[in-house]
Amino acid sequence: MAQFFEIHPEYPQPRLIRQAAEILRKGGLIAVPTDCAYSLVGLTGDAAVLDRIRRIRGVDERHHFTLMCRDLSEIANFARVDNAQYRLLKATTPGAYTFILEGTKELPRRVLHPKRKTIGLRVPEHPVVSALLAELGEPLLSSTLLLPDEDEPLNDVDDIRERLDHLVELVIEAGGAGYEATTVVDLTSGAPELVRAGKGGLGPLGL
Repeated sequence: MAQFFEIHPEYPQPRLIRQAAEILRKGGLIAVPTDCAYSLVGLTGDAAVLDRIRRIRGVDERHHFTLMCRDLSEIANFARVDNAQYRLLKATTPGAYTFILEGTKELPRRVLHPKRKTIGLRVPEHPVVSALLAELGEPLLSSTLLLPDEDEPLNDVDDIRERLDHLVELVIEAGGAGYEATTVVDLTSGAPELVRAGKGGLGPLGL
């Protein structure tokens, strides 16, 4: 049975953040609200967590996972970013955007797209997620909590607890999350290419 934490959405309780981080360090999978939709998150280096997310989401190895990072400098550690890409990232992070970029050797090959060697990266703008990232000192592997055959991500915390009770170790409630996923932009070909329109506006992207 999954644990359940109610965490203040603006001033996260350090004790609960530490407990959530410890669950992750022990190989746990967490459902957490973000500045967009709820997401499933786990440690990047844990192969079992990756497989569990794939099973819950019903996706294969070609699905682009996302690294949630603390800040722009952390993104640069895990993706190849040129000057133009950096300026765009600086203008839009933190925020409701996921950027597809070429991964570096700092990342396990299994989290990258098998052919393109790419991954999604974002800096979320949510105090609870930011506190969790700071406590861990490393990015979180994440995927929007969108179940197979569903049109929208799960949003209601009671529904999440009921449907994921035996699939995750922890569900966090922190004032709810939106129904919209992030706007996904592919930056690997030079000019920004829209992959999915979501919560993030297109104006800052020049699209």
